[in-house]
Amino acid sequence: MQERLQKVMAHAGIGSRRSCEDMIKQGRVTVNGTPAQLGQKVDPRKDTILVNGKPISREEHRYIMVYKPRDVLSSTEDELNEGRRTVRDLVDIPGHLYPVGRLDKNSMGLMLLTNDGDLAHKLTHPSFGHKKTYLVWVEGRPTRQALIDWRKGVDLEGQMTLPCQVKVVEEEESRTRLQIVMREGRKRQIRRVAAQLGYPVQNLLRIKLGPLHLSHVDLGKWRDLTPDEVRQLRRAVRNSEKRAEATKRFSGKRRDNRPKHKRKKRHNANRSDKYGK
Repeated sequence: MQERLQKVMAHAGIGSRRSCEDMIKQGRVTVNGTPAQLGQKVDPRKDTILVNGKPISREEHRYIMVYKPRDVLSSTEDELNEGRRTVRDLVDIPGHLYPVGRLDKNSMGLMLLTNDGDLAHKLTHPSFGHKKTYLVWVEGRPTRQALIDWRKGVDLEGQMTLPCQVKVVEEEESRTRLQIVMREGRKRQIRRVAAQLGYPVQNLLRIKLGPLHLSHVDLGKWRDLTPDEVRQLRRAVRNSEKRAEATKRFSGKRRDNRPKHKRKKRHNANRSDKYGK
């Protein structure tokens, strides 16, 4: 069965579909000895596909839940070469695995690692808007107005954050636990917003990513997703694709904001002109 080359590469764990497209454009991919073309269709069972001169192998997809502890990077390698542990170090299996999204070094919680580059891209790209849920301890007791401002959106370096859900879960004398549900994930966003509002974060734990719940995995450990969790994840991706496509179609249309009776009159006038009445 033939499929688009970039899709085959993503399924083989080479990278996201977009990064695979970039490799094709850069001339790093050949099919049967000939430079590949963007959008080209191939049959991975029959065609010889090389990336940087090496054949690709169609790996079985793995979807792995990790409970990331503090002081562990959410990337696959320490770019500063300082010997810091990464989330990839926690998963002791060979092969390509890519983290879906990120958590800053001091945060804990659910992370997903996979060799399904296409799915990883669709789970992380902002246009698909997958929900992420956090439990966050902040200093002090946020006022009603601070919570309203947080929910509506806060200006971070000239750009407003998207509206989100912020609910008080528990209050103590000097700190408050919040549940935060959001569809975007700028770098250290929750910590920056909390600090700007005057309630610095003490502890941050991600408990949900899309349909996945942090469960049946100990701190610093990992497990494969169950078949049902994989089905839920794929269903969430399909639904997000439909929402993104609907949003794109809607945004491309010009809305007529005039009262309905005026729009109707214009239609009738045009119809009269057409038939010479």
